[in-house]
Amino acid sequence: MDRAELKERIVTEAGDAVVFADAEGSIRLWNAGAEDVFGYDAADALGSSLDLIIPERFRERHWEGFEAAMDAGETSYERGELLAVPAVREDDERISIEFTVALVSDSDGEIEGVAAIVRDVTERWEREQEREARIEELEERVAKLEDDD
Repeated sequence: MDRAELKERIVTEAGDAVVFADAEGSIRLWNAGAEDVFGYDAADALGSSLDLIIPERFRERHWEGFEAAMDAGETSYERGELLAVPAVREDDERISIEFTVALVSDSDGEIEGVAAIVRDVTERWEREQEREARIEELEERVAKLEDDD
């Protein structure tokens, strides 16, 4: 197996979503992991805008940052920095995702687009929210007991 084939197989078979959008924000790569995370088949996602997975209320902010990164040729994020945002699935379910991004350049250094490695962390996020609510409830109980003394 040559190096190019190895890279392709890794991307294709990765459990995490691997998404590439060109400099205009159109989806050009969508692996099986992306199908699992977001619910869209590659045939439905390819050629679509990233709006497909961005909740409507976050789109304006997303596109401002996206365009700034395309214009500057760099993102405001450190390499490997883990970002966490809400996303939306094909069935309109809101999910929580974590991802890293990398700008992809051609051999002349021109930005071709952005790649993201994405993981659905909804279950963990929900557990954390439940834990925080429980801690708050317990703190209120303790404060009430202290006030009663």
